[in-house]
Amino acid sequence: MEQDLTTLAATVAELQASIAATNGTFAQTFYYITIPIMVLIHVGFLAYEMGASRSKNALASGIKNILAFAMIVPFFYFVGWWIYWAFPTGLTLSAGAMGISGLAYANEIALPWSEYMGPNLDDRASGVFWGAFVLFAATTASIMSGGVIERIKLTGFVVLAIVLGSFVWILAAAWGWHADGWLVTRFGYHDFGAAGVVHMVAGFFTLGVLINLGARVGKFNPDGTANHIAGHSMPMTLIGLMLIIAGFWGFLMACVIVPGEAWSWGTAIEATIYGTPMTLSGMTFNILMGFAGGIIGAWMVTRDPFWMMSGALGGIISCAAGLDLWYPPMAFAIGFIGASMMPFAASFAEKRGIDDAVGAVAVHGFLGFWGVLAVGIAAQGYPAVFGEDVAVTSFTGQLVGAIVMGLLGFVPGYLVSLLLKVTGQLRVPAEAEILGLDAVKVPASAYPEGLHPSVSPAE
Repeated sequence: MEQDLTTLAATVAELQASIAATNGTFAQTFYYITIPIMVLIHVGFLAYEMGASRSKNALASGIKNILAFAMIVPFFYFVGWWIYWAFPTGLTLSAGAMGISGLAYANEIALPWSEYMGPNLDDRASGVFWGAFVLFAATTASIMSGGVIERIKLTGFVVLAIVLGSFVWILAAAWGWHADGWLVTRFGYHDFGAAGVVHMVAGFFTLGVLINLGARVGKFNPDGTANHIAGHSMPMTLIGLMLIIAGFWGFLMACVIVPGEAWSWGTAIEATIYGTPMTLSGMTFNILMGFAGGIIGAWMVTRDPFWMMSGALGGIISCAAGLDLWYPPMAFAIGFIGASMMPFAASFAEKRGIDDAVGAVAVHGFLGFWGVLAVGIAAQGYPAVFGEDVAVTSFTGQLVGAIVMGLLGFVPGYLVSLLLKVTGQLRVPAEAEILGLDAVKVPASAYPEGLHPSVSPAE
């Protein structure tokens, strides 16, 4: 009898070990897959921005995107990941209630020489989880890159991309996208799909840069009216936007904490980054409904294919903060409303002398703001974080979070671009801009067999 019990215990232990190994492999694979899916975002931005550029600038627009992506990776390895774990409670670097933040914790798991920052076989998730965050960081730089095409210096752009991707947005994530984040624990800030901490921060950072960068040659007339400067390939732009949307599935997939691992919130159900329950099923309903609402809203307002596809992206951004909370028709309505407002937000900025070549401030900044506020309007009273006696979502908390995200994006964007402007590293000379950046900066031709560079009549 005793031998039978011993054998049974050994069998149970083997089964438990097998289950744990299987769960670990699944969790690791889950985040690993998000990375190539999110790379589609950058494939999309590459096509989107090259198509939105005139042919004389197509390759220059592509090069800055590729180089920014590459530069952010090492900076995020050495600095960005540490910031996320060190600063959630604020500049004091103290540990939060969940015990997964502060100076000591960040030093343990995120310094470059930490055992978790290398090929440690006992840690099955740090590398791929870090990889997902790197792609978030690169996305913020790609958001900015569209608005500044055709006149920014490559060196200045790379500096701005590194500051935004490896310092600014990750500080926003520490404050509002971490279970110990002070915006979450004090104000009940909720931003499941990063409408504020990624899109709004990047959009307002872009606004700060555009103020100092100035408009493209020929964009505005002496009386202040604006000319439309068309890109050379609307089909490429539309395909790029659809690829961004495809990549968005990986982006939102990486916002999920899978169950069953030691670092997960539990074993029963998927969770948000705050530890609150959600399901992939609910997220799927809401992504598609927000996507559809955004297309329909933008199409009804503009009848313009560019804004229609931007509306698809804008619809998802509009409902991103509450994707884990919405009843699907609510996601459709929030996406519809956001995308309907988006062209007017772009026009508002343009009338004030802002030359945002692809509407990045409207799509990401304004609709990120709308998405954050939408949670405060329609989803008040939900626990903001795992546990008892915790802060709950409210309009006030979401408004505070939105103000913080806006300032955290705009102020560094404005100040760093101002410094670059003063030192002559922000904008190319007017002669180079008129000739085309490909001709003066790129040792290759985008269309060597017949598509000639287009120059707007105003030039």
